[in-house]
Amino acid sequence: MRGGASSRSSSVTRASRVPRSFTIAPRGPFSLAAASSFGFGQRDASPDDDVMRLAFAVDGFREHAGVIVRQIDDGVVHCEVEGAGELEAVRRQVERVLSLDHDGEAWLEVGRRDPVIGRLQQEHPGQRPGLFYSPYEAAVWSVISSRRPQRQAARVRQRVSEELGASFELAGERLAAFPLPDRLLEQGPIPGLPPEKVDRLHGIARAALAGELDPDLLRSLGPEGAAEEVRKLRGIGPFYSELIAVRAIGFADALPANEPRVLAYASHFYGVAPLGPDGLRELAEQWRPFRTWAIVLLRLAGDRAGLVA
Repeated sequence: MRGGASSRSSSVTRASRVPRSFTIAPRGPFSLAAASSFGFGQRDASPDDDVMRLAFAVDGFREHAGVIVRQIDDGVVHCEVEGAGELEAVRRQVERVLSLDHDGEAWLEVGRRDPVIGRLQQEHPGQRPGLFYSPYEAAVWSVISSRRPQRQAARVRQRVSEELGASFELAGERLAAFPLPDRLLEQGPIPGLPPEKVDRLHGIARAALAGELDPDLLRSLGPEGAAEEVRKLRGIGPFYSELIAVRAIGFADALPANEPRVLAYASHFYGVAPLGPDGLRELAEQWRPFRTWAIVLLRLAGDRAGLVA
């Protein structure tokens, strides 16, 4: 792959030297530090750093962007953008990735109705779900990571990003973005991936270029319709289609009810007998319209508490 670096990649990197910026005023509590400690979507962040670095294919797949994210004293999120991406499109995507396109005050209302969620909100202040950069990148990760250790999959993704994507210098560190779909389609064999997985990645790239993975389109279908749509991709089964729907499109009120870890953690925190999917659905009625956020909070709190599913 080393000989195949495209002119698009290098031109994006050169354009990235002209910084632009925007701000986002969160509605309700938001903590960038909490977001930095939440693993998601191949972003680069550390809870020991006051900066989050993002590098991604901008929705529409014409260019990449690199973003330096900071939160200033009044809670406003300040973003410095590098790359050729249209600024408003980048802003909307960052809002989605950090779940800043939802009202955090309304989320606190769920905690006032439900003491368990309220306590976890207090223990994890300003925590919101972090999403993959896009359904395209979530589908790609689903194929790369399937049936292999996560660290090994991350190395493959990193290598593909560095050799076929675009790289940005962001707050003193270099971060590579995953290639645009048309660039991915140009690539034949990919070291570390069997031919079948490469074929599946090409199918995802073609679907992205055809507009079938547009986040606004998928959101318009609702959680179940979006999951059904992405299941049409070869290599994306029920588990990964749910992952994409919940963690890439930005549904606040989807309910993944079949994950054993979520069921076990909900049983633990609510002090009830082991829950099945139907029991979780009944319990989750009081979390509307933020059932996804409640599930994410339970999952995060359980993992950090060292609970065993």
